[in-house]
Amino acid sequence: MSKTLVIVESPAKAKSISKYLGRNFTVKASMGHLRDLPKSQFAVDVENNFTPKYIAIRGKGDIIKDLRSSVKKVDRVLLASDPDREGEAIAWHLTKLLDIDEHTPCRIEFNEITKNAIQQAVKHPRPIDIDRVNAQQARRILDRLVGYNLSPLLWRKIKKGLSAGRVQSVAVRLICDREEEIQAFIPEEYWTLTAKFVKAGKSPFEAKLNKYQNKKIEIANKESMERILADLQGASYQVTNITRKEKLRNPAAPFTTSSLQQEASRKLNFTSRKTMVVAQQLYEGIELGKQGPMGLVTYIRTDSTRVSETAVEEARGFILERFGPAYLPKEPRQTVAKGKVQDAHEAIRPTSVSLEPESVKQYLTNDQYKLYKLIWARFVASQMASAIIDTTSIDIAAGDYSFRASGSIVKFPGFMQVYIEGNDDGSKDEEKLLPEMNEGDKLEAKSLTPKQHFTQPPPRYTDATLVKTLEEKGIGRPSTYAPIVETIQKRGYVVRENKQFYPTELGMIVVEMLKNHFPDIINVEFTADMEEKLDQIAEGDQEWSEVLREFYLPFKETLEKAEEVIGKVKVADEVSEEICEQCGKNMVIKLGRFGKFLACPGFPECRNTKPLLEPTGVACPKCDGEMVIRRSKKGRKFYGCSKYPECQFVTWDAPTNEKCPHCGFMMVEKNSRGKEKQLLCANEECPSKGMAGADDTDTKQGKSTTKAATKTAAKKTTKTAAKGAHSKETPPTTIVAKAANRQEE
Repeated sequence: MSKTLVIVESPAKAKSISKYLGRNFTVKASMGHLRDLPKSQFAVDVENNFTPKYIAIRGKGDIIKDLRSSVKKVDRVLLASDPDREGEAIAWHLTKLLDIDEHTPCRIEFNEITKNAIQQAVKHPRPIDIDRVNAQQARRILDRLVGYNLSPLLWRKIKKGLSAGRVQSVAVRLICDREEEIQAFIPEEYWTLTAKFVKAGKSPFEAKLNKYQNKKIEIANKESMERILADLQGASYQVTNITRKEKLRNPAAPFTTSSLQQEASRKLNFTSRKTMVVAQQLYEGIELGKQGPMGLVTYIRTDSTRVSETAVEEARGFILERFGPAYLPKEPRQTVAKGKVQDAHEAIRPTSVSLEPESVKQYLTNDQYKLYKLIWARFVASQMASAIIDTTSIDIAAGDYSFRASGSIVKFPGFMQVYIEGNDDGSKDEEKLLPEMNEGDKLEAKSLTPKQHFTQPPPRYTDATLVKTLEEKGIGRPSTYAPIVETIQKRGYVVRENKQFYPTELGMIVVEMLKNHFPDIINVEFTADMEEKLDQIAEGDQEWSEVLREFYLPFKETLEKAEEVIGKVKVADEVSEEICEQCGKNMVIKLGRFGKFLACPGFPECRNTKPLLEPTGVACPKCDGEMVIRRSKKGRKFYGCSKYPECQFVTWDAPTNEKCPHCGFMMVEKNSRGKEKQLLCANEECPSKGMAGADDTDTKQGKSTTKAATKTAAKKTTKTAAKGAHSKETPPTTIVAKAANRQEE
């Protein structure tokens, strides 16, 4: 019998597929890329059709030696790297390192790690797809052309350690542009009027003023509201119209890479990177006791919502058995993704619907279980019947004015029995049932409640909304979203705070320079057009070297011109009143990876650093110190006493000068997405249990999130990180009480 060597990317994947192959197969892992452009040199011959110079990656010598030795012991080699362009390139590089003819059937790919998928792939090997390889090469070289030419310019003109990238710079621009919109936004006042109506023998309900003389009403100020209230003085109210409709609500499509990252951010509070790391583990295989290692989800880098017929039929059988025929649509659902997608892979789904999340929970980490449950539920729901929603709207007349009450109730839950898609604004679907009534019924207005509002600026980007925007604008591909989001934070161009991205001063300066001198590099449409050209290369419709030439020649001219006209940009450090105890100079405020910190301007002679304690103006409830803003090891903001370590009081929520009416302790501001801010007592012993406000009848009840953080006897603290704070990689010095050192986002 002939012997076969199968080469995959990771040991976990190797272990998972080994059990599906016989004794004549050996499975080895390449541990990702083994060849790449060297970091120490440009390595692209622009004069010779942009020929790249590849070398073996440092530290991979033993792996290459082992694979070469293994190749000599077998009759054939099958390259089973991931089924995308990056995986195709890894396979191609392996052919060069292991002296394999790329034109022979040496490449296999599979969308899921299951017995059938693996065995079918082994039966149908194919040659390397050189078009996909060239698309990956073009992207890699393109990024090298930009990064290795533009980054040194930033070093010379702004400061060392900066970088610019073809895609990352556009992502930073989106965040900077949004911040400019927010800062330039001028709030506009408007008012709403809510009436509480009641009909004899019926429960009360609310309606909002929406029309005047049959035209939509807009109430701009208090004076206008007072005139309306005067007009409604002594008015009679009558139901003029009742509209009842039955609406169908369809389930969301199965996950793509982008929608998975968005939903995991909304529902699980996962960053894009964390989502992809955990999803990769689920794809490569989890040890399921006696069943051995098994891939639980299909390939995780895809922008297609297509699902195989086999998977659809399995899901339909499960739905019929578990929920009954009412929950099964007559025809299988197949969704069509919007825009241009790479349809080579299915949507992300469980490899087997029968592997319910609860049945494998004991084998998964908490994060793996949460993400698998999300993927499983989304896929099952996508094949279920539509939900039926009964909606009712009631129009109520009061002279020239008209109020409207709207209500809805789920008549049949359908797919909502399993899964409901999240919203970026954090709002939730709530049933609101209106009392039965008829047209012509007279109503009594128990109250009229005017309320002042102000228009809000556009929201800052979160992980979910940034990924969504990148996808919608055609920037990057499924495999690049998480690295983009991670890179722009590492470079210090943006910071994440309360899930939102804020540009740093450095990020704003770099973006402004690129806007002025490299408009194409930072142009959204230009970047999206380049992605389209890379797709055309993969399809064999474009010559990769020609695409690079069209980009590089004008870019080179712009680069030479910019070198001459751009002067040295000074990023001035803000001088603080804090005196360096080692040399007596006024310390300056520096920006590190996790925010601002104090450093001595006498560097490198004096390397003293310390945390920047931003005052809040709120007294510590435990001593005569002041509450200041601090940051955890991972950059998350929290609040602690300025007299730490003598006083170890800390809280995650913003402190206020309000005192609890029940115990007199400090109140904190709880900010829940999609809801108004709430004041909660920070004292875990308070009898109010975090109740906001003095009057129980007028306030909401909520749990204080400061329980752990308000323990003043925290036993451990993290060590300060002052060493080398002038290094671009070192975070600012932080002191973090154990109580605040809980699991990060």
